[in-house]
Amino acid sequence: MTQLSFARLRPWLFGAVLLMALIAAHGVLAHAVTLGDKGYIQEISGPQFLPFLYLGAKHMITGYDHILFLFGVIFFLYGIKEIGLYVTLFAIGHSSTMIIGVWFNFGINAYIIDAIIGFSVVYKALDNLGAFQKWFGYQPDTRAATLIFGLLHGFGLASKIIEYNISPDGLLVNLIAFNLGVELGQLTALALILVAMRHWRANPAFARQALRANVIMMGLGFYLMGVQLVGLAFA
Repeated sequence: MTQLSFARLRPWLFGAVLLMALIAAHGVLAHAVTLGDKGYIQEISGPQFLPFLYLGAKHMITGYDHILFLFGVIFFLYGIKEIGLYVTLFAIGHSSTMIIGVWFNFGINAYIIDAIIGFSVVYKALDNLGAFQKWFGYQPDTRAATLIFGLLHGFGLASKIIEYNISPDGLLVNLIAFNLGVELGQLTALALILVAMRHWRANPAFARQALRANVIMMGLGFYLMGVQLVGLAFA
């Protein structure tokens, strides 16, 4: 690698290392809740719409794996209708399994589901790179994949909420509030991503940098998978 190419790649490497450091600082589980929030949730009962709305939004904004996947989904989407379709499919997926999973007390091992969520980031990066068409001569349905991974992301949310031991009193209202908070957090993250992408796409170097960005995103997805699988092995 030449000195010039390394200089161009260095900001991306720095960003990847910084994100991995933040992930490590957050702990092994991507959806871990702070002790203060967990204690609060376990102490309250009855319908608590605003607190759960806040917790849902906070959970999504700090859910870097969800944000990475969302970033990958809209990376090459330009039209508002197209972006809206994919974001809606993702929202329908994770909203459904989050509410159903908690309501019926059905969760998946947190390490396993978070490893799958890490894999979803890898998958989307490969999809953006056109790897499936090049390797297999076949392009998977990106809409179906977004919905399926949305369903899996929802089980990740459900698995953590079940650990909160939420009171059954007012559970449905609180779940709806939490889900609305997640959607608000997702829309906030989406708006920030779209603003950043708009400026980035105006850069003549975007096409070249897009390749590097998706390779780095794929690496981060593998990192997230590895962290969870190591956690599962030593749990």
